[in-house]
Amino acid sequence: MVKLSVNINKIATIRNARGGNTPNLIKMASDIQSFGADGITVHPRPDQRHITYKDAKDLPKVLYKEYNIEGNPIKKFVNLVCKIKPTQVTLVPDLPNAITSNAGWDTIKHHRFLKDVIDKFKSNGIRTSIFVDPNLKFIEAAKKTGCDRIELYTEVFAKNFSKGNLKIIDDFIKSSKLANELEIGVNAGHDLNLKNIRYFVEKIPYLDEVSIGHALISESLYLGIENVINLYLQKMKR
Repeated sequence: MVKLSVNINKIATIRNARGGNTPNLIKMASDIQSFGADGITVHPRPDQRHITYKDAKDLPKVLYKEYNIEGNPIKKFVNLVCKIKPTQVTLVPDLPNAITSNAGWDTIKHHRFLKDVIDKFKSNGIRTSIFVDPNLKFIEAAKKTGCDRIELYTEVFAKNFSKGNLKIIDDFIKSSKLANELEIGVNAGHDLNLKNIRYFVEKIPYLDEVSIGHALISESLYLGIENVINLYLQKMKR
C-alpha cells in the first residue's frame, strides 16, 4: 500500500483567519490518524501564516504515526526540525513569499548545501527527502546528497491529467524507476486529488508515500457540508 500523509496546513489557515482555536489543529491531527491516514505533514513557513512553529512542536503530543515536516532549510527551520526529530523532513526550495511550493530543487547547483543539511538531519536520526521535479539528472544528483528519499513534484502531472494529456505520466514512471535503481525511496505530492490519485498510484512503481493537503481539505468541506447543514436544520426545528 502507498502511504497517505495528510498535510494539515489548510486547517491552520482556517483557524488563523478567525483567531482562537477553531478548528482545533491538534485534535484534528489526532482524528485524522484515527480515520486511517498513515501520517501528518506540516509545512511551517517563516511568516507562520498557517502552521506555526509552536504547532510543529505541539503535534508530537498526539502523533503516533509518521510525522513529516517540510520546508526550506533556513537556519530556524533546521533548528526546529532537529529539536522535534520527526520521522521525516522534506526539503523544499520555496521562497519566503511563495503562496505554495512551485518547483523542485536543482540538486546539481545546490549539491553542497543540501548535503550539509542532510548530514545534520541524518545525524539526528531523521529520514530525509528532497522535493524534485521529474528530471532524471536532478534525481541522479539527489543520490549524491545522501538523501533517503525524493518527493516528486506532481503539479505538472495534475495539470496535464485534467486536460487529458496522460503521456506526462511517463516522466514520473522513469523518475521513480531511476530512484529505485539508486536505492532512493519515492514520495510524491502537490495537486494530487480524488480525480487523479488512482491513476497516479496505479502507474507509478516503487511509490512509498503521497502527501495531500489542499485538495483533501477542500474535498472534505464539499463532501461533508450536506451532512452538517442537515444537522443544523434538525437542531433548529421548533
